[in-house]
Amino acid sequence: MDGDRMISLNERGLSRRTAMMATGTALGSTFALSVQPVQAQTMIVTPADGLTAGEVKVKTKDGKEMAAYRAMPATGQGFGTILVVQEIFGVHAHIADMCRRFAKAGYCAIAPELYFRQGDPKGYTEIPKLISEVVAKVPDEQVMGDLDACVAFVKGEGKADTAKLGVTGFCWGGRITWLYDAHNPAVKAAVAWYGRVVGDATPLTPKHPIDIAKQLHGPVLGLYGGADSGIPNDTVDKMRAALKAAGTPAASKSEIITFPDTPHAFNADYRPSYRKERAEEGWTKALAWFKANGV
Repeated sequence: MDGDRMISLNERGLSRRTAMMATGTALGSTFALSVQPVQAQTMIVTPADGLTAGEVKVKTKDGKEMAAYRAMPATGQGFGTILVVQEIFGVHAHIADMCRRFAKAGYCAIAPELYFRQGDPKGYTEIPKLISEVVAKVPDEQVMGDLDACVAFVKGEGKADTAKLGVTGFCWGGRITWLYDAHNPAVKAAVAWYGRVVGDATPLTPKHPIDIAKQLHGPVLGLYGGADSGIPNDTVDKMRAALKAAGTPAASKSEIITFPDTPHAFNADYRPSYRKERAEEGWTKALAWFKANGV
């Protein structure tokens, strides 16, 4: 694939309306069918001027090619590295935009399509079907390995500094953020946006964030909504208690913020759940968290 074709439609400075109606197949150029129609009046489209941004191919440990959206400043080097972990909907336009926002802040951000072996989440029109046929079949172990592969890819490019490693994720990716922090000793800090923290152990998901509080390597900032119907407040309180009980430096430094009267997916500016004030506050706190913790 040539360089021009690897650049997603959003990166060419398209308007919100044009970006929403884009029919290109580049990663991060469209939205999942299950979340359409998107909320055009609140959707943020971050321009790619001054950035190197677009789809890249990452070699995984099992020899496969995984698509990922990567954005970083067009000039300079030594950028902090941030893994951006998708919602259940895959790497669609919102996740790509989050990468560009981090790049505008001086980071190299990469969001891999973590379901690529199980299916394309963007083609599903019904969320329950998407969860049962794709999401539920994705092993945590596979995800950890694929995120490791992204770190290796970024290191190989030679522009970013993977010793300054952070991870952030949304919804499904919020849970993965906690797990990856415990998985990779190189993680300096993490920001988990409304990811569930408790759950049943299964062969594919043997542990949940509450089970790995003692194993955290970098401090985690958790951003949760007090009116999240899918993540009860008492489970978030249990995670706070688990961090306190763990007593390790990373756990002790971790912090969970619950925004009152705020729903799930409050940062998803393309959906009705978006809450502008809380999203902006969360973003400011996320950037400060990464900066304060060596990312």
